[in-house]
Parts: sequence; structure tokens; C-alpha cells
Amino acid sequence: MIIVKELRKSFKGQEVLNGVNLSVGDGEKLMLMGRNGAGKTTLIRCILGEYMPSSGSVSIDGVSPWQDRVSALKSVSFVPQLPPPLKFTIGELIDYSAGISGFDKKTVAENCRRLELDIEPHMGKAFHKLSGGMKQKVLISVAFARGTKTIIFDEPTANLDIKGRGTFRALLDEAGGGRTFIFISHRLEEFSGLASRAVELDMGRVVKDEEI
Repeated sequence: MIIVKELRKSFKGQEVLNGVNLSVGDGEKLMLMGRNGAGKTTLIRCILGEYMPSSGSVSIDGVSPWQDRVSALKSVSFVPQLPPPLKFTIGELIDYSAGISGFDKKTVAENCRRLELDIEPHMGKAFHKLSGGMKQKVLISVAFARGTKTIIFDEPTANLDIKGRGTFRALLDEAGGGRTFIFISHRLEEFSGLASRAVELDMGRVVKDEEI
């Protein structure tokens, strides 16, 4: 369970998060919405322990991501909208992730194939040199392979074509069960039938929280 209490975050005196309260229960499928600058990405980066809050708290299954990030994030995967410029080769990235999570590396290759990416010829390539679509497919494939209880997706279909989006939905359906999914997106229709709850941020506050 993820619990956010009175979370505030400022950058150079400008408040981006203004007392956010949010609870995400195990197995929930949540859509996080809001216009650009509403605070969505900042909120997620606080949850992931990348940003230290100005005040307030976050806990993942009772563990603070700032006090013990390794333990807090054992059960969480994150697929960013803008993949980081990792210097790893694809093979090294998959080896590293498998070493931490213990998944079968063949699962990543199979997920990539389903997303119409034959990863085998690219294993020796640096991740940061791949196209945006290829990066997104690799990170989605790794996230599903890890089998974590919670997966957070930031605009996961932005670089996918229509068929790729269909495969992504199929992977979500198959992984479903008791997993928690958090989708950050501007397009509610993309996740129709997948998300059961919509939370909207505006000016750093939760302005809407309802079932969909």
C-alpha cells in the first residue's frame, strides 16, 4: 500500500506539491491525471524516493522511500515517459535487472517480441542510443518480467503504435490479478476498462478522486 500524507515539495521557492494526500491500496488500478505542471511527475518522483519532500511523508508498505529506498522499492517497478540516458548495453541492463529481481531473462525477450521488437540483435547496443519507441518497449518488458506488486507507468503508450498499444493492454490483463497499476496520462480513453479510479492534480493539489 502506498500512503502519501500532506506532501509538499518546492523548487527554488516555487511550490509544486501543496499538501497532497493519497492512498493507493493493493490491487488498485489508478489513473493519475492533470495538465502539464500540475505536479504528477514530481509526486511520482517523491514516491520513488528520487526527490526529498519539503514536508509530509510517503510510505510504501510501511517503509519510507527516503529512509530505506532499497527495501521500499523492492516491490515497485517504474516505466518513465523519458527513459534515462543509461550507459548500459541492453544485455547489461537485462542482466542487472534479473540479478536484482531473479526473473528469467527470456521473459524480457518474449515480451519484446510481443511488442514487435526482436531484442536479440540489439543486446550489445547502448540503451541510450535506441529510439524512443525501442527504449519504451524494453523498459515495459523488463517491468512486466520483474513481477513486482506495483508498476507505475508514465505515459506508457506515448511511443507505441496502435498494435503496440493493444499488446500493452494484453500484457496488463495477463499481469493483472492482485497487482497495483498507476498510470500517468493525459488520455483517459487509453485506459478505459483498465483503470478503476481517477485522481486529478491541479496546482499541486488533489482536486478530484473518483471511481471510473
